[in-house]
Amino acid sequence: MRSIGELARASGLTVSALRFYDSAGVLAPALVDPVTGYRWYTGDQVAPARLVAGLRRVGMPVAGIAAALRSEPAQIHRLLDAHLRRLEDGLAGARRELSRIRTLIDTGEPAMTTRLVLSRADLAAAVDAVRFAVGTDPDLPVLAGVLFESDVDGVRLVATDRHRLAVARADARVDGPAVRVLAPVAFVDEVRALLDTGAGSTPEARMTVAAGTISVSVAGRTVDAAVLPYDFPDHRRLLRPTPDDGPAHRLTVDADALRAALTSADAPVVTRRHDGLPLAVTVLGPDGRGGVRLLGADELAGESDAFRVGVNGGYLLEALDAAGRGQLLLELDGPIAPLAVRRPDDVEAFSVLMPIRL
Repeated sequence: MRSIGELARASGLTVSALRFYDSAGVLAPALVDPVTGYRWYTGDQVAPARLVAGLRRVGMPVAGIAAALRSEPAQIHRLLDAHLRRLEDGLAGARRELSRIRTLIDTGEPAMTTRLVLSRADLAAAVDAVRFAVGTDPDLPVLAGVLFESDVDGVRLVATDRHRLAVARADARVDGPAVRVLAPVAFVDEVRALLDTGAGSTPEARMTVAAGTISVSVAGRTVDAAVLPYDFPDHRRLLRPTPDDGPAHRLTVDADALRAALTSADAPVVTRRHDGLPLAVTVLGPDGRGGVRLLGADELAGESDAFRVGVNGGYLLEALDAAGRGQLLLELDGPIAPLAVRRPDDVEAFSVLMPIRL
């Protein structure tokens, strides 16, 4: 057996990276000491760890790394080809942006301003859909905000704390170049409160991004803030390796019914140890009728080959609350792949929860 430090030296991964990939269900230790919580790995795990290290160095999404570890070589090559295309597309976009920046420098032209006009209701719904996923770890200030990305006819909001990710979009009239800025969570909360004021006034909100600041105005009132000086993680890296890769199971659930099942006194949970501490895990699986069911510890023991995904039940409840009432789609793609929560009528809004290895 190898300690986590020995595997780190043998694979090129850091100890913290190995801990992350364990918590993400990508590369779990062969043994966790129940007393000390120390992780131990076998010699057979060196090669997979080296593969994870290589894929990490080229920016492969977590979902892609997980898929590579459980795939045959031919499928891994397809994943690599798809990732290379994404990198090439990103490089082309970076070159265009750098060319624009060089033009601004050479001409002495001031930084451009982007203005957006949005529906107050749509912007409020987008904030509500992502706010729960904002990070609170003081050691990761890059996650303590909401990313605003504009395109030609709208703005996308993204938040993540590494364990879950939420994405939503609001249509808008956009005047100016595309922007990608990270707004502090305090500003986002102020904006959300502002959107609820003056119910009988204008239905529009106006957003302005210029010179390192972001502001939102509603009915003559404005809140603004300096954008955070961090490079927010590319949320696309956490999604499926290619757009054509559908989930293994796309299940329809009633949000209220699932919420009631999760909060009932007899809701089944499974206890696992995480970093040496007990962790309550909610286990989901298809019910055979296009829906989802909660599995207990006795069912796990008797169905070793059954399809199931373990998640943090509290995180799942927050994702359901953010998605709203009515029918929702749960996308389950295996025990070490992220679980997605979507509204069937809105492909632009969804939440992703990282799984817990069972």
